[in-house]
Amino acid sequence: MQILNTIIPIFSVIFLGWLARRHGFIPQAFAGPANRLVFYFAIPAMVFAAIAKGSLKTDFNPVLLGCTLAAVGLSFGMTWVVGWAAKVPRRRFGTFVQSAFHGNLGYIGLAVVFYYLGQEGFVSASLLIGFIMILQNLLSVIILQVYRDKETSRNGAGTVFFKIMGNPVILSAVAGIGFSLTGAALPLVISRTLEIVSGMALPLALLLIGSALNFDLMKIQLKPALPAAFVKLGILPGIGVGFYSLWGLSPEIYVPGLILLASPSATISYVMAVEMGGDADFAVTAISLSTLMSALTFSIWLHMV
Repeated sequence: MQILNTIIPIFSVIFLGWLARRHGFIPQAFAGPANRLVFYFAIPAMVFAAIAKGSLKTDFNPVLLGCTLAAVGLSFGMTWVVGWAAKVPRRRFGTFVQSAFHGNLGYIGLAVVFYYLGQEGFVSASLLIGFIMILQNLLSVIILQVYRDKETSRNGAGTVFFKIMGNPVILSAVAGIGFSLTGAALPLVISRTLEIVSGMALPLALLLIGSALNFDLMKIQLKPALPAAFVKLGILPGIGVGFYSLWGLSPEIYVPGLILLASPSATISYVMAVEMGGDADFAVTAISLSTLMSALTFSIWLHMV
């Protein structure tokens, strides 16, 4: 029942976002600025506050981090081999691989962690996110650079990589870790300000995810996008569970990492495909398909553990 009480409300809000866009309540003129508001202010405030208030001694687990990063790296390598064996077209190749391992941690992963595990699990996931995002983005830049369409690529790998390393969620996680190491307590006025700003993070993020769903492209590219969604939602978290079990981690410890690994394809995959000459339409399809499928796969993984 706890799983249903977590998954159904989250994806109900995503569905409301889709309805809102269909009926004109979330026009493109609003979606862009609202997305930037969530990305640059609300979620970073939420991540920083969670980490700054936590304790690295009790909330940070290096084995959990190592296993999670290893799962991401192995999934990346496996998908590269599978894409090569399946002869995925060059223009789509980088986007295909990226969609299969680059997860939507900030918008959907954190929402599931927060509503399923509460504040304690949220702190653990926030500590993981900065490291996972750095690895995901680095590997994405590599694969997109190798298979980029030179005629449509707007920026070089270096430019895109440095833009990504300025990701506000990564920076807020690093800042939160640094503050936590000081052992100081957040002043009440700052704590309450962060609480107010972060309060809009998850609801608005989920509405925006719903507004970005594109069923028309899904109909056209459903068949080639299914393997990427299967790897992202099935193989990658399965590899994670294998590593966690191999290193003797209990579900109580590794569930935050599992949820992050099981998150659907990241929305930034579309931006990176546009910037580095990938297949932007395929990215939209993979994001939409994996987001919808994750309502079921999240339930399966959480039930299993």
